Amino acid sequence: MGKYDFNKIIDRSNTSCWKWDLRNNENELPMWIADMDLPTAPCVVEALKRRVNHPIYGYTYPSDKWYQAWINFYKERHNFNIEKDWLIFSTGVIPTISSTIRKLTTPNEGIVVLTPIYNTFFNSIINNGRRPIESKLIYKDGTYSIDWKDLEDKLSDNQTMMLIFCNPHNPIGKIWSKEEIVRIGELCKKYNVLVISDEIHCELTAPNKSYTPFASVNSINKEISITAVAPSKAFNMAGLNSSAIIVPNPYLKAKVERQLNTDECAEPNVFACDVAIAALNEGRDYLDELRIHIQNNRELVEKFIKEKIPEIEVTKQDSTYLLWLNISKISNDSDDFTSFIRKETGLWLASGSIYRGDGKSFVRMNVACPTSLVEDGLNRLLKGVTLYKNKQ
Repeated sequence: MGKYDFNKIIDRSNTSCWKWDLRNNENELPMWIADMDLPTAPCVVEALKRRVNHPIYGYTYPSDKWYQAWINFYKERHNFNIEKDWLIFSTGVIPTISSTIRKLTTPNEGIVVLTPIYNTFFNSIINNGRRPIESKLIYKDGTYSIDWKDLEDKLSDNQTMMLIFCNPHNPIGKIWSKEEIVRIGELCKKYNVLVISDEIHCELTAPNKSYTPFASVNSINKEISITAVAPSKAFNMAGLNSSAIIVPNPYLKAKVERQLNTDECAEPNVFACDVAIAALNEGRDYLDELRIHIQNNRELVEKFIKEKIPEIEVTKQDSTYLLWLNISKISNDSDDFTSFIRKETGLWLASGSIYRGDGKSFVRMNVACPTSLVEDGLNRLLKGVTLYKNKQ
C-alpha cells in the first residue's frame, strides 16, 4: 500500500460532472472521457484551501514562483532547460491551440495531423475555417509508426502551414522517440511548417519510461515550435483552467501572446497558478505512485483480454491512461459496437471513429480509476462482446 489511496471509490454524482452526471441511467459505467476518477494530489487541495481562506478573489497574474515551478520541474523531470522568457500562461491547451491557429494561419490553409488523433484537434481546425489534413499512422503488430513518405507529401504542399503533434500520442498511447521527433522537426523546417506540440499527457508515462519534449532535441525544433503543457491530466484538475505554453522563438512567442490576449485566455483565475505551483513543486511522489497504479490497471486489462476476449488486441503503449483496443476481429464499426455495448451492459467506451485514421476498428478505454471499476468494466465488456457476436 502506497502513500496515496487510488482504490477508494469517490462518488462524483451531482457535482455537475460531465463524466458521471450525463449518464443515461445509474447503471452506466463511464470509461470514455479523459478524466480520472482519482483524487488530485493532497498538495493541490491544500493550495486551494490556503487561497480560499483569503477572502478576496481579485485579478491575478503568474508570479515568479509560477515560472520557476515550470523551470525546475522540466529540469529535474525531463532534463530540459526552459527559460522564463519562453513561458506564457494560458487557460488551457485547446484554447492555446485554437488561438495559435487563428494567429499563425489563414482560412483554408492546411493543418496536418497524424491520425488517429485526439478528436478536438479537428474542432480547433475546422471551427477556425482551416483544413485538416490527415497523415494516417501505420498499424502493425499492435503498434503504430509514421508513414514518412505520406507525411512528407502532406507537409510539402504549399498550402500546409502547421502540424499539430501529440506527444505522447492520444489515443494510441505512444511515446515518440527522440529520433522520430528530430526527423519531424527536420521535415517541418524544410517545408516551412510550424509545429504545435500538445504534451498534456507527458507525465503519464509508464513507470521507468519518460517522454522527449519536442523543443528539447535541437535548435531547429526550438525555432519552429509552440508547446502546450498543463498539470491538468496528470493531477486531475482540468476544471481549474491552468496551463502553460513553451515558445523559445521570440517572434512566435510575441505572436502567440498577442492572440491569447485578444482571445481573453491569457489571464489566470485566482486559483490557477497556485495549484500549478503546488503540483509541480510538491506532487512528484504522487505522480510516481499514480503511474504505478495506472500501469497495474493496464496490465490487468491486458491479462483479462488475452485470456477471456482474445478477439480484442490491446495496443502496445507506454503512456496515458487511455487504452486503445483493436476490435477489428469483431467489428469495423466502432460506433455500432460502443452503442451496443453501452445499451446492453452500461459500459460507456469512446468510439474510435471520432479520432479518424483507422479508428473505426478501435475503441478507447479509460483506466484511471479504482481497480474495482476496471474489473467491473472488463466483465461488462466480456458480456457485451458475447452478446454482440451472437447478434451477428
